[in-house]
Formats: sequence, C-alpha cells, structure tokens
Amino acid sequence: MKPEPLRSWQLSDFDFELPEDRIAQQPTQRRSDSRLLVAADPVKDQQFTDLLDLLHPGDVLVFNNSKVIPARLYGTKPTGGKVEILIERILQNQQAVALLRSSKKTTENTSLAVEGSSGSSAIVLSRYGETQDRFLLQFDRPVLGILEADGEIPLPPYISHRPNALDVQRYQTVYAQIPGSVAAPTAGLHFDEPFLQALMDKGIQRASVTLHVGTGTFAPVRVDQIDQHPMHSEWCEISAETAAVINAAKARGSRLVAVGTTSLRTLESGAVKDRAAGDPPRVRAGSWETNLFIRPGYSFQMVDSLLTNFHLPRSTLLMLVAAFIGYDKMRATYQHAIDARYRFFSYGDAMFCPQHL
Repeated sequence: MKPEPLRSWQLSDFDFELPEDRIAQQPTQRRSDSRLLVAADPVKDQQFTDLLDLLHPGDVLVFNNSKVIPARLYGTKPTGGKVEILIERILQNQQAVALLRSSKKTTENTSLAVEGSSGSSAIVLSRYGETQDRFLLQFDRPVLGILEADGEIPLPPYISHRPNALDVQRYQTVYAQIPGSVAAPTAGLHFDEPFLQALMDKGIQRASVTLHVGTGTFAPVRVDQIDQHPMHSEWCEISAETAAVINAAKARGSRLVAVGTTSLRTLESGAVKDRAAGDPPRVRAGSWETNLFIRPGYSFQMVDSLLTNFHLPRSTLLMLVAAFIGYDKMRATYQHAIDARYRFFSYGDAMFCPQHL
C-alpha cells in the first residue's frame, strides 16, 4: 500500500486524552499475561499469547537485545548540594554523557561525590552537544562498575514509585545482552522463555539487533509543525549474522516482524537505498548513529509487521505508529484501547500491527 499523502502535520494531531488509571504502574504477574490489541479491520481484542497464532512459520521476529543499565546515580557537590545524575551514554571506560538535576545550576569543573558503596567521584568537564541539559563527566573508575554498585534502574517519569526488586527483573527483557539503554525496549517485556520456545517450535525465526535507547525517547516535541522537530540520535548495530537472516527472509518473501519501535528504526535506518530495480529489500551490516524520524508520509523499506506497546500522546513513537498503520486507524485504534481499558506505556499491554500502510 502507498504511504499517507504528504501534508503539514501539527503536534495537536497526535494528542489524546488518557485517563490516569490507564497508565500501568506495575507489570502483570507473568510477562505473557498482557492483553494484545490486533490493529486489523476490525480491531480484535486478544491475549498476548495469541500472537503465536498470528505468526507463520518462516516469519522473522527481530528483537532489540540492548540491556537497560542502572543509569541513575545520586551525588553531592562540594557545597553539600544534591545532584541527580542520569547517565545518557557511556563514551569511554571512565567517561559518560549525563543529564544533571540539582536545585542550583551545575557548572564546569564541579566535582561530584557519588553516593553509595563505590566511593566514586566525577568531574563535570563541559556541556555536551547542542543541548543545554547534557554534560560530559569524567569518573575516577569504570562507569559500568560504578553503576552496578550504586546505580538505580531509571524507570520512566510516568511510573510513580521508586524502583524495587521486581522492577530490576521486569524492566528488562529476558533476552537482553548488551548494556547501554536507559529505557527498556518495552515491546519485548511481554516475552518469557516458554513463549519464545513455543515460537521457535512453530518455525518462527529470531534475529537480534541492538539500539541503545536514550533519554530522547521521552523528550517532548516542542514545535507545532512536527517536521521541524530535531529528532534525537541513538547508536544502533546490525550484525553480519542478523543481516544475513533478514536478507534471506526478504528474498524468499517471508514477513519481517519488528518487536518494538527501536527494532523498526534500526532496520529501516539500515535499509540499503541503492539496490538495483527489482531486487528484494535488504539491510546492511554495521553500526551507526540513527536520527531517523518516522512520521506519516514515510515509505517503509524493510518491516512488514510491528509489535509495540501503547505510546504517549504527542510523542514521536505515536507518530511512527501512525505512519505504519495510517493516521485514521491509529486514532481509532487508540480510542478503542482507551475505551476497552487497555493498560498503557512501558508496563502496559501490546498492540500487533500485521501490515504497514
């Protein structure tokens, strides 16, 4: 099908009213207990485990294997002032980009004593990048070790409680491997080991990509014309093995099913643009920074179906869903989800979009 016709989309086009009690504050008892809304015509209310019947042998599920790091630290300035440190990205062994929150502005060359058992400290070297809220920090020992000792899982701002032992387990996919994300690729939170085994037994293939989710995923869109939004950049990687699996699937005509918007962005940003006419779509192997902003009007190259959670109003992730299934269907599907009391956001229910627009 052809993508939506190009038009000037306004931020208000992607707004909706969500009752506060629809925001999931806790995970379900078991990962696969979630509900599943199938964005077909008409929409269908099912259980997450029904996904097994919606997939076919030969389909390839593509997961994001990035692992959430305990990225939130607390520190103290020499003045005694408290600082919340949210690690955005680890650049080198002892160097990282972070967001700092304190009652008074933090300046360059400020030393920070990290609270906790590691006895670590950091120095604020400079502001980082074009934004004013990110800083380059130099730590006195490896950043990952400090986070493992003293860090806290950075739950999203719409979850009201401090992280506990259950969150440490459940705000992480069972297949997470490569540390680097500050937010979970939440569509994957519904999968447990028995369900992954059931998928494999049916002949559904698995492949993994990596995209380290940054704090930009929660950054509000601050412009009225969405095509003027400066999309955040995230590091991603497609291995040679994964590229081979994906390219073989596209060559034989099998469906490529992205588990989450992060997997989708990785695959679409890795699509080979200069293939010969008539050749099947394919991806390149390698690693790169992607700031791909998928919104209505985008022409999908790789992904045939999408499994995703329900996203915040006025967010770039909601715009991606609208691009995938069509703006009108997105509006109708989300209204159905609200009326049918689906659970929203990271710990919420899932939606399966069997075909892009």
